[in-house]
Amino acid sequence: MLRAIPATLMRGGTSKGLYFNVGDLPAERRVRDRVLLAAMGSADVRQIDGVGGAHPLTSKVAVIGPATRADADVDYLFLQVVVDREEVSDSQNCGNILAGVGPWAIENGLVSIAGQTTPVRIHMVNTGSIAVASVPTPNGAVEYEGDVRIDGVPGTAAGISIDFLDVAGSSCGALLPTRNVIDNIDGIEGTCIDNGMPVVLLAAEDFGVGGTESPEALEANAALKARVETIRLAIGPRMNLGDVARKTVPKMSLISPARHGGDLNTRTFIPHRVHEAIGVLGAVSVATACMIPGTIAARVIGRAASPGLRRLAIEHPTGFFTVEMDVTGSGSDLQVNRSALLRTARKLMRGEVFVPSAAWSDP
Repeated sequence: MLRAIPATLMRGGTSKGLYFNVGDLPAERRVRDRVLLAAMGSADVRQIDGVGGAHPLTSKVAVIGPATRADADVDYLFLQVVVDREEVSDSQNCGNILAGVGPWAIENGLVSIAGQTTPVRIHMVNTGSIAVASVPTPNGAVEYEGDVRIDGVPGTAAGISIDFLDVAGSSCGALLPTRNVIDNIDGIEGTCIDNGMPVVLLAAEDFGVGGTESPEALEANAALKARVETIRLAIGPRMNLGDVARKTVPKMSLISPARHGGDLNTRTFIPHRVHEAIGVLGAVSVATACMIPGTIAARVIGRAASPGLRRLAIEHPTGFFTVEMDVTGSGSDLQVNRSALLRTARKLMRGEVFVPSAAWSDP
């Protein structure tokens, strides 16, 4: 027999996934993960027996429920369902899927409409931090259609502004997890940073690539992938992430000079595939590194961006990602007061996803 679970399929930013009410999933983690693997169709590279899109960016889950802390409206747990392994990871946030949380929460009765724009304070359970999504709600309903265009998504949609209030060090315990602006990692210099997403910045030229290659070309470079993974495994424990062999963090970002008028160019391993764009919080971490003198990012752009209110354009394979930042201080004493960006989301389908009843049982 099959078991039906209420779910909404949504695009959030440049990702896509299933959005669930926490009360509609098993409470026990092991059973919940088995249900989500069955829903997505993992482990199978095609995810042919589920609704996953056979790529990390389209095999994602948001679990949403009433807030468990006083300064939030809702809880949001992000889960990455691995495509080719029976594995569900909660080791990171996802700022793209986050873009759909506010609309979902309003339409499912967890947040009341507050006017033309409704702020939704979201407790990101993965890291215990808060984001505020400003959701367009003209005429008493969520508006999905609009004229905002984001790179990596065709067409336009209504803009959702997202402010990250306290994400510095949320996964690793410090903005600079190793307390260094430069670390020597297996003979390669890199900068480790966590402003919402643990990221290791590496100069593309140190790997014999230009940093302008397509994601497909980089993924086909077996020697490059192996070298990047060796560095990731070596630096993970030093970033307070423990053994990262089966984790989706840290992300590994190869950086190079901007090509199209931005501040910096990126190619990001997430960690075993190469992102067609760049993750929301990954872009925030890269932009933050641009503000700190001596980092790999500051070296590549030739200077550190000055403190204060700044907009930084992070180039990626399909365009730009603009991050607005407000920082004070400098160096290791840098204080990130605010990180903000603009995303879009779209509801694609709402109904029930079916899984074998055996997936729900707990032998």
